Amino acid sequence: MRVNDVRVVDKPWGREVWWAFEGEYAAKVLEVKKGFRLSLQYHRKKKETMYVLSGSMLLSADGKDYEVAEGESVTILPGVKHRIKALTDLKVLEASTPELDDVVRVEDDYGRK
Repeated sequence: MRVNDVRVVDKPWGREVWWAFEGEYAAKVLEVKKGFRLSLQYHRKKKETMYVLSGSMLLSADGKDYEVAEGESVTILPGVKHRIKALTDLKVLEASTPELDDVVRVEDDYGRK
């Protein structure tokens, strides 16, 4: 057993708390402020499952919108263009394959590439 380092990454929309980044998997908590949204993006390899810990979000995936509420989860497969918008203050637990830097941004409200 070991005690893991926790990494906090500030973002324009809130922050990510990376609490597991192992060779086989990764996990983080996304904290998104009400009304803010993440970039429209896709992943070449990364597969992620998101569980809403608190709040609700609008998930846009491949041109369709889904409201995802507290206690619900969704899985995003590689190649699927997606974006999250926080309908309330939002906390999402994300478990994924370990490719944390595998992000291809299509659109971004904050000018990131």
